[in-house]
Amino acid sequence: MGAEASCADGPGGRVIRVIIDPATEAVTHLVIEPRHWPAGARLVPLDLVETTSDGIRLRCTVEEFGRLEAAEETEVVDGLTGGLALGGLGGMGASAPVPAIVRDVVPPGLEGIERGEPVHALDGEIGRVEGLRVDPGDHRVTHVLLQEGHLWGRKEVVIPASAVTKVEGGIWLNLTKEQVEDLPSAGNG
Repeated sequence: MGAEASCADGPGGRVIRVIIDPATEAVTHLVIEPRHWPAGARLVPLDLVETTSDGIRLRCTVEEFGRLEAAEETEVVDGLTGGLALGGLGGMGASAPVPAIVRDVVPPGLEGIERGEPVHALDGEIGRVEGLRVDPGDHRVTHVLLQEGHLWGRKEVVIPASAVTKVEGGIWLNLTKEQVEDLPSAGNG
């Protein structure tokens, strides 16, 4: 997460989320937010992704990337104005902004994970997701990288995927806070 991706013929974007299949613990899609065009974030199937020494390269053109399934949907919210006419607010014909809700698109049966989501130990929240380690052969998540602690006492902890019990509203572990604190840091794991 956070890695730069490029298309076969031009700029790509930044990985903002990954989509996993909880049944197989494998990554199925990357969610890539384009940097240089207004296409919006796209769901990129893993078969279009290759890793290189320079980062991530997509096996598609910029145009093909723009036609991939959208990773977000926007819904205009009606009825939140308390009965006021939107067009009349602000005077002189100015329109008030229309409220909208943006939702992540995740294919059915899969779960999305993004940097900053909470990680829950058996006895409470322990930190935030920093990233994932993925086996390049079978695309299974092998470890969760946890950003633990506070501003002046942070460390990145490597949690084995076998400790994850659920991915829903964050990542849930079968470990206590103390057990997580005893795990190796990312620099040593």
